[in-house]
Amino acid sequence: MDEERVKYEIVRYTLSNVETVQDHIVVERPVTIKVNGEELLTIVSSPQYVKDMVIGYLVSEGIVNRIQDIESIRWDAKDGFVHVRLTRALHPLSQQMQMKRYLTSCCGMSRQALIFASDAKTTKVMTSRNVIISQRQCFQLMNELQEHSSVFRDTGGVHNAALATKDGIVVMRVDIGRHNALDKIYGHCLRNKISLEDKVLVFSGRLSSEIVLKAAKIGSEVILSKSAPTDRAIQIAKEQQITMVGFIRKQSMNVYSCAERIYEDKSGATP
Repeated sequence: MDEERVKYEIVRYTLSNVETVQDHIVVERPVTIKVNGEELLTIVSSPQYVKDMVIGYLVSEGIVNRIQDIESIRWDAKDGFVHVRLTRALHPLSQQMQMKRYLTSCCGMSRQALIFASDAKTTKVMTSRNVIISQRQCFQLMNELQEHSSVFRDTGGVHNAALATKDGIVVMRVDIGRHNALDKIYGHCLRNKISLEDKVLVFSGRLSSEIVLKAAKIGSEVILSKSAPTDRAIQIAKEQQITMVGFIRKQSMNVYSCAERIYEDKSGATP
């Protein structure tokens, strides 16, 4: 597994001083996915948990219907290729829509249209109410995410995402791309048969439409973030009946959709 961060010698200026120091820099790598021997697309990402990311991407985007369609997957870190062998031929429409795409680490660049054809196929309307969570538990989960965000503290260059129960984080991933971090979590869950029905997504980055769509594909009822949403993200969250909470900072947070999954805890305990 490649390093998450490397050290570079830099010159640091302040108003009163100039010094040469060693700084931690986050690692970025292109990852090219080949399916049944054919190049499908290239994703720019952090080079950890690459196979999970690819599995999560392929299933969430509807390129494969389920993890059982993947016969084998091999990550060649030296050459930057992930070789995926399916139990069947790749659907011609998927191949045509994805072929030769290059997905940058910046959300929004990975979509050819506002709503991709695969979105209608794979998004889920979250009509169930398996997750009912208090505002104090929301604060606690965000605090736990930040406490474990060592790569971000060292580099400032990654997004953090976690899958959690109401009581704590189950799995956490970081990546230079917000959508990549979620794909890594989803791939991990698929490989290890972890249900998302009673789980919450905890997230450090902006809640864009792409991120909410990814949550809808994964099947998450609740997504928590310390950052802001976009108006389109709120619209999609309402359409998909996802509870979206943003600006979770100190002792304040905003609920933008489906607030019935959040209840007030007046126990007096400190979040």
